[in-house]
Amino acid sequence: MSFSSNVKEELSHQLSPARHCQIAEMAAIISLCGRIQISEQNHYCVKIHTENLAVARKYFTLLKKTFNISNDVSIRQGVGNHKSRTYTVVVRKNADAVRILQATKLLDRYGEIEENLSLAQNVVIMKNCCKRAFIRGAFLAAGSISDPEKFYHFEIACATEAKAAQVQGLILSFGLDAKIVLRKRYHVVYIKEGSQIVDILNVMEAPLSLMELENIRILKEMRGSVNRQVNCETANINKTVSAAVKQMEDIAYIRDTIGFDKLPENLQEIAELRLSRPEATLKELGEALDPPVGKSGVNHRLRKLSDLVEHLREQHPGT
Repeated sequence: MSFSSNVKEELSHQLSPARHCQIAEMAAIISLCGRIQISEQNHYCVKIHTENLAVARKYFTLLKKTFNISNDVSIRQGVGNHKSRTYTVVVRKNADAVRILQATKLLDRYGEIEENLSLAQNVVIMKNCCKRAFIRGAFLAAGSISDPEKFYHFEIACATEAKAAQVQGLILSFGLDAKIVLRKRYHVVYIKEGSQIVDILNVMEAPLSLMELENIRILKEMRGSVNRQVNCETANINKTVSAAVKQMEDIAYIRDTIGFDKLPENLQEIAELRLSRPEATLKELGEALDPPVGKSGVNHRLRKLSDLVEHLREQHPGT
């Protein structure tokens, strides 16, 4: 299973002990993947459709625990290019449907279907624990998380801008930086920072998935650190080798044009030492001199030889 499926599987087994939290989670599931139907006789029917068995199982469990309603889960196998299964849970009995809709505040006192998307006045999500439950239900119904081995991305797709703003507001209330983007016909609430996705898993109460993501993040950071160090060391080695090759070329040019006898003693000494030890570092060259010289002193002498070569080339162009 994918990481996203594993998270939903874990959340499907996470059941809040408080009834008000169970109602908040159910409200989110109905809001994001549910459908409310009214017959000509004014009878209500509540349906949820999902392609994820964990979501159907969680909704089924909430119906049983919260309202003592038992329903069957129907399964339909897709055909053609769309072969995934669709799970449907239907509450057909009018009295049961009305109880659910009234408890989740999706039905007003006049019998009209109206969802309260206010964050401040919506009694379903007044408490922090209920906000957690609502976000959990919203993710179960319409959310996904990318494979953290590849990149970090958490999202919940909403059918309307108002619903997306509600979900975003709930996530923001926990100090997380959720944004909204319009993708095709959906308003998508998303988080892209790895550490914040860890935090949202904590908000939804998915400790196993949280630990798995943290382990992946640590390994990725370690690999990134090692790669950066290797790249840095490789660049330094390449730089050192290139500098040594240039120094050897300059010294050979001096030897073949004016000879080392024309050089001051300190430059003659470093030139002969570099030719005899082409692989040595500046520190090793300095330690081999008598008396020893520091890296900056060796570099200064080699730079003087390089300046001399430039001067000689100007006097003897083409050589």
